[in-house]
Order: sequence, then structure tokens, then C-alpha cells
Amino acid sequence: MKLTNECFGKVKKDCLKFIKSQETKADKFKNKERMIKSFLIPLCFWISKKADKKRPYFIGLAGGQGTGKTTISSLIRIILIKYFRLKVFRISIDDFYKTRKERINLSKRVHPMLLTRGVPGTHDINMMLSFFRKAKSKKFKRLKLPTFNKAIDDRFNKKRWYNLKDKPDVIIFEGWCVGAKSEKNNTLKKTINSMEKAKDQKQIWRKYVNQQLKLKYKNLYSQLNCLIYLKAKNFSLLQKWRLKQERKLWLSSKRKLNLKIMSKVDVLNFMQTYQRITQNMFRYMPKYASIILNLNSNHQIKSAVYKNK
Repeated sequence: MKLTNECFGKVKKDCLKFIKSQETKADKFKNKERMIKSFLIPLCFWISKKADKKRPYFIGLAGGQGTGKTTISSLIRIILIKYFRLKVFRISIDDFYKTRKERINLSKRVHPMLLTRGVPGTHDINMMLSFFRKAKSKKFKRLKLPTFNKAIDDRFNKKRWYNLKDKPDVIIFEGWCVGAKSEKNNTLKKTINSMEKAKDQKQIWRKYVNQQLKLKYKNLYSQLNCLIYLKAKNFSLLQKWRLKQERKLWLSSKRKLNLKIMSKVDVLNFMQTYQRITQNMFRYMPKYASIILNLNSNHQIKSAVYKNK
């Protein structure tokens, strides 16, 4: 407890400053000090014991849309840098989405639903595998890594890309489907929402996405040293949180022209493409994730379960 208090004293200011930058007038974080002290600091002590300075320690951080992955991974980064003096790099699987042009080609070649970013198969998997390989290399060289602009549904200009100059001690790789596993072909047959029923009658899209998970993504995720899962109660709660996220994106966008901000109907339709994998993650990920952070309906961490001590 003494070390927790000491750590909290050193990181409190920076953590609260970051949280404030994420808040809007209508949407304030509650119990933030408790979240940092009771859950995130102990988690950082756990990570610091595992981190090996010779090669980066890869943390996968997963959770459904709107669970707060960006906020939590950013706070973990602040604590690890500020108190534990570790070099930490955080990046999202979302930053590796294929360009809009590439997804248009994919949608013409395989299935129209692959134009919608999100599911496995819509990321540049070779770029991610190359990043993992280069980050682990003994001869680390500077890395330029993409950043994705969701407001225009395409990558930012290369000037805005990440410029990773030094080898990190810890790499936080976060994303909604990080660590997800493929499902059996017989469960793919049953449609789970209106979008699958209307647009994927021949199961081409489902099978393609599942095959991506089974092969390339499995290879990528097998290289993670640990997996942290933010577990929400159910899918309808994620829909509610994702709508709130879209409103925040709208409020924070200074230039409101030509932006692909989604309406409520757009968001709910968009989330149907995520539903199958998200629900499978609800079911199976608590069995194999290293740490499960259980979230209550108010978006707060209510408990932490450590599986791999």
C-alpha cells in the first residue's frame, strides 16, 4: 500500500490532466482516483515486474467498442513512464487499417461489406507483422508507423505518422479485436443480426473474416506477451457507449465540414459488423486473457482478475 501511495503521488497530476482532456461538459469521469489507485497502479506494478529491458514487452489490450481502451492504455503509459521510468509506446490496431482505396478494392474483389473498416481482413496485417518483427530486432532502427483518422475514414498524411526513434521497453497494442480467436465453421452458418441476414446470405464475408483470424491474426496475436481484456456486461451496453464516443468525436472535431461523423443509425449498423467477434470474445476471452478488468454499466472498473501471475 505504501508503494501504491508513493506511485499515486507521483502520477496523480499527469493522470488527472489526461482524464480532463478526455472529458466533455456533459460527460465527466467518476471515481477516477479510485480507478488509478485500486486498479491501474497495481496493474503497472505487475507489468514492470514482467518487462525485460532487453526486448520490448508486448501488451495486448482488448475490449469492445467504447470500453475505454484508449483512456486506460494512455493512463497505463503515463504511470509506467512517470513512476517506473520505462520507455513505453502505445499504438492501436485501428492505426493499421488499410487505406480507403485498398478497402474499396477488397470490397470489389471479395465482398462489399469489407469496405467497412473494423473486422480482421481490413487491417494491413503485413505492416503489423513487420512492426512486431522490427521492434523485437536487436538492431532496432527508427520506425515510421501509420495513424488513422476515423473522421475521414482514411490514414493521416505521413507527416502525422508515429516516429518511433528508440526501442521501447513496453509496447501497448490496443484494439477491439486484439487477441480474438476464430470460431468453428458450423457456428458461422447461423446469422446473428439483420446485416448478416441481408448482406451476407452466402457467408462469404463471415468465412473470409474468420479465415483471417485463423491464420494471419493468430500468428500476430501469438507474439503478445500478455493480454488485458476490458469486459463489459453485454453488447447493448457497448452500443450505448459507442454512441457517446461518436458524439465526443463530433464535439472535438474543429472543422465540421466533410467529416464522416456517423448518425445513430449509422453507428448501430456499423457495430453489427463487429457483433459476431465481440460476442465470441465475451464468451471465450476471460478463459485465456492474462488479466480481466470487469466494467460496470457506468463505464468504471469494478474488479480485476489476474490469471497468469
